[in-house]
Amino acid sequence: MTVTESPVEDTVSGPLTVRLDTERGEVVVEGEAVPRIVLRRAAGTEAEEHIPVGTRDGGRLTLTVDGEEVGVHPAKGRLTRRSYAVEVRRAGQVWRLVPDSIPSSRLLRDGRRLGEFSSEGDGEVAVDWRPGATPEAIDVALGYALAAGFGTGAQPMWMLVADAIGDLLP
Repeated sequence: MTVTESPVEDTVSGPLTVRLDTERGEVVVEGEAVPRIVLRRAAGTEAEEHIPVGTRDGGRLTLTVDGEEVGVHPAKGRLTRRSYAVEVRRAGQVWRLVPDSIPSSRLLRDGRRLGEFSSEGDGEVAVDWRPGATPEAIDVALGYALAAGFGTGAQPMWMLVADAIGDLLP
């Protein structure tokens, strides 16, 4: 897969498009009611196949919101679900996409849970906004971009340990 373009009818912001280019390492989210988000891997960076955008090295990624560069900080992705979190900081606010089950991740803004995202890393993203949450346009766009760029969900540590032990047995 190289490029997928997925039209979405979001229940909060209406129609938007998620475009994932795994070869270039780029995710673009845009729509009339959301800011344009671009998540891009630095040119010349070797892509890691299991990460849609190609890297979890924040120094090799740029994230822009309507052309303004903001900090994106993916954790390294090791044994715990929390190690797969991705954090974005902009204008005094903090967003985190954190795995909370095998298929999905929760989106938080300043510690407040907004919704559950799921994506298998193929550019297709689904969201279930939390009842009573009031996501803003930037929450919507960032959630889709992070879910498409890094995928969602993670196995619990005990499953990873069990798999590792199983690999050691003859």
